[in-house]
This record gives sequence, structure tokens and C-alpha cells, in this order.
Amino acid sequence: QVRLTESGGGSVQSGGYLRLSCKVSGATYHSNCLGWFRQAPGKEREAVAVIYTGADTTYYGAAAKGRFTISQDGAKTTVYLQMDSLEPDDSAMYYCASGYLGPKQDKLLWQLYTDWGRGTQVTVTV
Repeated sequence: QVRLTESGGGSVQSGGYLRLSCKVSGATYHSNCLGWFRQAPGKEREAVAVIYTGADTTYYGAAAKGRFTISQDGAKTTVYLQMDSLEPDDSAMYYCASGYLGPKQDKLLWQLYTDWGRGTQVTVTV
């Protein structure tokens, strides 16, 4: 099992920024993709950004493109999500997730991820 611990959430004004971190430990050999997903009350869970850890290839959900950046540290033990130009619609619980996905699988499909952190809350105020 891969253990994931998120941090860095909080409350920020519209137009501000936050940097989320996800510490990864445990059976990391079971994983080749790490991603950030979010869910707001009453809404479906959606993909924010994913990184294929072997090659640093990144994938972004529609809401994140151009504003958010996913990255990992050199030791591949921490994944970051830099969020700029935040908007009130970005308010949600943000989860870090881990999975082992094949080359043809949709990396942004949250149902394919097997291990999840507890989440960190992001609130963007007007």
C-alpha cells in the first residue's frame, strides 16, 4: 500500500496562490502515477493534475490548464501542486492519489487510482 499525506491547503483570496504537497511512502513500487484530484460539495470528483513518475510526464484536467503545475522532487517522495490565479470555483477538498496505470489508460480517470490521502481543504474567497 502507498501512503499519501497532503498538506498546504488553506484559505486564500481570489487571484492568490497556494502550493500543495503530498508526501509519498510505503510500497511506492506499486505506483507509476501520482495525481491531484479535487471534490467540492455536491460535485463529482475531478482530476486536477497527474504526473507519470518514471518520465516526469504531466497531464492536466481542464480546470487546471495554464494555472496549475504539478511536479515531484528528485527523490520522488513528494509531489507538489502549484496553484496560481486561484478562483472561488477552485474551492474544494484536494486529494493526492497513487496508482499503477498502463500506457493506454486515461491518466486523469480518478477511478483507476488505488491509494488516496485524506485530503487538504482549499478555500478561495472573493
